[in-house]
Amino acid sequence: MLLAISNGLVVGMGLGVVFFGLICIIFLIWIMGKIMNVLVKDKAPETKSAAPVVRSAAPASASAGSDIPNRPEFVAAVSAAIAEELGTEINKIQIVSIKKI
Repeated sequence: MLLAISNGLVVGMGLGVVFFGLICIIFLIWIMGKIMNVLVKDKAPETKSAAPVVRSAAPASASAGSDIPNRPEFVAAVSAAIAEELGTEINKIQIVSIKKI
């Protein structure tokens, strides 16, 4: 005797398995986040007394500012990119010079 499996049952089981799997993944990520928070809190945060100084390869010259259009916007964008890469705030870095190559 053959059992007839309807299309609705197949679709329902497929959706159920997918959403059950997604809920399990969410739950596992939540648990891992809690575990990592406990492990990170045990370590003392490193404190840096001085702001990192980013120096370019060439020294700045008086005419260097005239060849970069929208210099304040450019400096802001470079500062944001460097701060993001270093994992710090923009006001904690100091850019000494920027020269167009």
